[in-house]
Amino acid sequence: MPHKGSVAMSWRLAKHRYGLVGTVCKSCKSLHFPPRVVCMGCGLDNQEPIKFSGNGKLLSYTVIHAAPDGFEKQVPYVIGLVQLEEGPVISSQIVGNTNDTSINKPVKVVFRRLTENGSAGVINYGFKFELVDN
Repeated sequence: MPHKGSVAMSWRLAKHRYGLVGTVCKSCKSLHFPPRVVCMGCGLDNQEPIKFSGNGKLLSYTVIHAAPDGFEKQVPYVIGLVQLEEGPVISSQIVGNTNDTSINKPVKVVFRRLTENGSAGVINYGFKFELVDN
């Protein structure tokens, strides 16, 4: 398997990382993100792509003060569980004015830099969620 920062891996993940594309089971209508080959609801392999709206609400969150390697310059930062309007729950970094972070706060998807492999390396972009002002 290629290194997670490789160009080939970025291209394979591009559809769901940049378009928030998951799958819907044609048999039982279960929605999945990230995409699945086999449905977690009925166990069938009858999936088709679905593009999610990117709107949702914050179910839970934590503030990271002691970051893992590569994220030290970002502390403190917020990681949360987001429930999309369509139903699936995904984890993501929460960005924007995080001083007002609270449970059930509305969020929307934004696309930002995730990682960079050195000063001359591949820059990987992907989704994060931003708090929406009420």
